[in-house]
Amino acid sequence: MKEQKFKTTINCGGCVAKVTPFLDAETGIESWDIDTTTADKILTVKSDTVSQSRIMEIVTNAGFKITSVS
Repeated sequence: MKEQKFKTTINCGGCVAKVTPFLDAETGIESWDIDTTTADKILTVKSDTVSQSRIMEIVTNAGFKITSVS
């Protein structure tokens, strides 16, 4: 399972609740988690089929900023 990490502006429980239906609706995402306790608000996505650009599009469509973590 490929793990991808992103910095986001998802910073609270309400934000997580807002993005959840967008990420859950994407076929191919095995699991995802957001660490809202760190300054970078890291989103970790596990998927073998969903591209980095698609994940960034999903989060942007939910109303949040997102950048890839190298």
